Amino acid sequence: MSEIQNPQNQPGMDKSVILVFAVSMILLVLAQQFLSKPQPKNEQKNDTKTEQRVAQPQGASAAVTAPAASSIAAGKAAPVSQPATSVQASTESSTVVENDLYRITFTNRGAQVKSWILKKYKDNEGKPGLELIHQQAAGQYGLPLSLWTGDATLSAKLNSALYVSSPAISGASPKNVSFEYADGDVAVKKEFTFDDSYVIGIKTSVRRGNQWVTALPAWPAGFGDAEGMPSYAEQRIDYVATGKDVTRLKLDKKGASISGGRMTSGSYQWVGVSDAYFGAIFLPTDPQSTTYAELRNSIEIAKDPSKPQGDKTKAEVLGVAAGTMNGPSSVRLFAGPKAVDVLDSVHSVNGVDLGGSLDFGMFGFIGRPLFAWVRWTQQHWTPNWGWTIVLVTVLINAALLPLRISQIKSAMKMQKVAPHMSAIQEKYKKFKLDDPRRQEMNKEVAALYKEHDVNPVGGCLPLIIQMPFLFAFYTMLRNAIELRQAGWLYLTDLSAPDPKHIIPILTIVGMVLMQRMMPASGMSKEQQRMMNMMTPLMFAMFTWSVASGLGLYIITGTVVQIIQQLIMNQTPMGREMRAIAEKRALKAAEKRR
Repeated sequence: MSEIQNPQNQPGMDKSVILVFAVSMILLVLAQQFLSKPQPKNEQKNDTKTEQRVAQPQGASAAVTAPAASSIAAGKAAPVSQPATSVQASTESSTVVENDLYRITFTNRGAQVKSWILKKYKDNEGKPGLELIHQQAAGQYGLPLSLWTGDATLSAKLNSALYVSSPAISGASPKNVSFEYADGDVAVKKEFTFDDSYVIGIKTSVRRGNQWVTALPAWPAGFGDAEGMPSYAEQRIDYVATGKDVTRLKLDKKGASISGGRMTSGSYQWVGVSDAYFGAIFLPTDPQSTTYAELRNSIEIAKDPSKPQGDKTKAEVLGVAAGTMNGPSSVRLFAGPKAVDVLDSVHSVNGVDLGGSLDFGMFGFIGRPLFAWVRWTQQHWTPNWGWTIVLVTVLINAALLPLRISQIKSAMKMQKVAPHMSAIQEKYKKFKLDDPRRQEMNKEVAALYKEHDVNPVGGCLPLIIQMPFLFAFYTMLRNAIELRQAGWLYLTDLSAPDPKHIIPILTIVGMVLMQRMMPASGMSKEQQRMMNMMTPLMFAMFTWSVASGLGLYIITGTVVQIIQQLIMNQTPMGREMRAIAEKRALKAAEKRR
C-alpha cells in the first residue's frame, strides 16, 4: 500500500523555507547594526563612582586594560573607558593676575604659580615687592598650586604637562583663569578665581579612566622671606577642626609632630602652613569631607645669610596640600601677611576666622589686647614703632609703680628682721637638712615674720606680675608683621636682633646700676654678689639674640625703674632703708677687724 502524501509537502519545499529564513535573519541582523541608535556607554552610568585609593599606582593603566582583555577572551562585553581625547599646549606660556595687593604669575606648565609678589611688603634686602614663594625649595619640591597625589610619578606628570589656558594672555588682569590637560590616560582641569583680597578660589579635578584620582592643591615648600635658621624654625602647620580650637604642629628633629606625606581626613574649617609673618591657608568649601597632607622636606642653606657662598647647613621647609579625597577639590586659599586685621577678615564657610594662625603664646589673653593698644598708640600718637614701644613701656611701668612701692616696703621689713634671721640660722646650722629639728627652725622663722608683719614673697610679687607682660611683649614683637623692617634711630628692623649690640650692653649697665640702688632685702653678701652679676648677664644674653624691639622694651623699663628708685631713695622710707644698710655694713666691718 503506498503512502498518501500531504498536498502541502511538495518536493524540495523544506530546503527552500530554510534558505529563505536564513537570508531573512542575516538581513535583519545587518539592519540592526547599521540602522539602530548606539547604546549609552558604560562610563556615563559610572560617573558617581570614586576611587578608594590615595592615588593611582604606577601600573594603573595596565590594571584598567587587563580586565578588558580577559572579558573579551571569555566572550563578555568589555567595559567602556574614557575617550582618548588630547588637550595639550604646544609651548609654555604665562598668565599674570594682578591687583593692589599682589601680582601672581601662572605658567601653563603644570598650571601652577612661578611668582607670587606681595606688593605692600619689602624683601629681606628692603626692596619693594616680597616674593612669597621660596624659589630654591619650589625648584626642588614643587610650585604653589601644584597637585599632590601621593604618587611621585603621577604628581610629576600632572605638574610638568603643558596645559591649555583660558583666557589667553591679554593686557587686562583676568578675574578667573582655567587650565585643562588630557592625554588619553588622564584628564585634568584647574580653575582659579580672584577678587580684591588675599584669598583666591581653587577648583581642581583629575580623572584616570572612569575614576576620580585624589589630587590635592598644594603649597609645597616654605616662604620667600625665610633667611637664617631662626626664621626656618618659626614654620608651623596649623588647623582648626570643626568645633575645636586651633592646633599647631611644630618642627622637631624626630618628625613626630609633622611627618612628610602623612594624610589626615576629617572635618576642618581651615588648614595651612605659615612662618612668623606669612601664611598659606586652605579653606575648604566642604569642611565636612576634607583631607590634608603634611609636606616636609629639607634644603641646603648658608649658615650665615650674609655669606651665601660660605658654609652650608640643612634647613627644613614645610608645606600643605588640602582638598577632597577621591574626587574634585574646591577650596579657597589665603596667601599673604599674618596681620591681625587681615586674618580677622578672612572666614571659613562656617564663619571661623584665621586669627588663630597668629600665635600670641600662652599669654595671648594679654598679648592680643596689648598689641591692640600698641597699634592704636602707633596710629594716633607716635607714628614710629620704636617710640611707640618706649611710650607704652613707660605707661606700663607707671601703672606698676604701686607694686614697686610695695616691693620696697617689703624689702625694708626684710632688712629689719635680717639680724634675727641670721641668729636663727646660726642656731640650727649644725643640723642636716633632713634632720627633724630643722622643722623647729622653720617655725621660729614663721613666728618672726608674723611678729614683724613680713611677707617673704612680697618683694617677688611685682616681678611675678611683670613676667606675663614681658612674655606677652616677647611673643607679640616676634610675630607682629607690623614691626618687620620697622626702624628706630640706628635700628633698621625692630623684629631682628640689634646688629651693633648696643641694647645688650646698655642692659648690663642699667641692671648693674639697679642692683646697686636697690635695697639688699636681707640677703647675704654672697647672695648680693651673685645677683649683681647673674641678673645683668642673664638679661644681656637674652637681649643679644631676640628682637631689638623687645630689647628696647627691657632697657626702657630699666631706665624708668632707675628713675623711680632714685626718687624713692629720697623719701623718708628710702632714707631709713639706707640707714639700715649702712648700719649693717658698719657692724660687718667691725667684725672683720
